[in-house]
Amino acid sequence: MATTTTPKAKEERYIEAVGRRKTAIARARITPGTRSQVTINGKDLAQYFDTESLRAQAIEPFLKVALGTQFVVTVVVRGGGIAGQAVAVRHAISRALIDYDINLRGALKKEGFLKRDPRAKERRKPGLVKARKRKQWSKR
Repeated sequence: MATTTTPKAKEERYIEAVGRRKTAIARARITPGTRSQVTINGKDLAQYFDTESLRAQAIEPFLKVALGTQFVVTVVVRGGGIAGQAVAVRHAISRALIDYDINLRGALKKEGFLKRDPRAKERRKPGLVKARKRKQWSKR
């Protein structure tokens, strides 16, 4: 009696990580591949980030560890402004690269890409005009 085996569908192995900055949250998926491609919210990197500095900031982890041409990157980013989103994307990609190869941790940590920047806008307190600004004091 002969048994037939059906070939399994080739599973693409991807690594997912989350990065944050202020109120921006980025979920990045990196898939090892032959060509480099970065897609953010369904748009190409150049379409999503208008300025060259934001584009460079988003893919900076690849440049620091010299792995730029090996991954297909898909990112979903929500919240915050465009600059906060770029840093959140950088944070997510850095975390995903560490899951890919733990030896990259030293180089990425040295650059500060693994630290979540905790600075955010301070909330407004009651009795004040803004977070810390008060009304002008008057003696009489």
